[in-house]
Amino acid sequence: MDKKYSRIGALLLGIGALIMWAGSSVKWMGVDYFDDKSGDGYVAVSGGSWSTEVVAVILLLLAGMIAGFVVRRWGRRVIGAVSAIAAAGAAISPIMLLVTTPDEERVKSLLTAGATSQRANDPVTIAEWAEITNVQVASLGPLVTVLGAVVAIIGGVVMALRPGTDSANLNKYETAATRRKKIADDLESSPDSGRVMWDALDADIDPTDEEKRDTDIP
Repeated sequence: MDKKYSRIGALLLGIGALIMWAGSSVKWMGVDYFDDKSGDGYVAVSGGSWSTEVVAVILLLLAGMIAGFVVRRWGRRVIGAVSAIAAAGAAISPIMLLVTTPDEERVKSLLTAGATSQRANDPVTIAEWAEITNVQVASLGPLVTVLGAVVAIIGGVVMALRPGTDSANLNKYETAATRRKKIADDLESSPDSGRVMWDALDADIDPTDEEKRDTDIP
């Protein structure tokens, strides 16, 4: 029961990530252009192409959801806070697209580079001399992405504020003091190791606070 809210928070991170993925994978805008050699053309720009940071945040939220079920209380607080901040940042681009006019220079830059194409081996591009004649925003995709970000923000806040409590038994073959000493030694020898960082968070040790880490070990 103590971990009920933190588990709900973790699930909301995953749900928010899936909603954001659905929103970012559809068209966010349609672009009409004119090329004096090939004539008129039209290109659909997806959310993932227009706002690449959304894709990165989706991956972060999925990782945060998984970590929320396995790390200990202190780690859940950190993961929840980071996830909420990241989700809020990812909502900025779709919100700006909904309330402002898209930057045609950026649109053209993406199209001429082929960055809006879903086919990496056969990108759809337009010529440098082509002229953008119209940009029409498709509101559904950005709105769904913002909705997903809001769900993830709620999940992150819940996990950060209600991380629950942990079992008193760490390992029947290993005392808490022994484990903390081992992790502290690992942090000194391999401070950049991802595994060691996660082990420290799992043991409620702040890997960035060397002074507190040393005084905590009996």
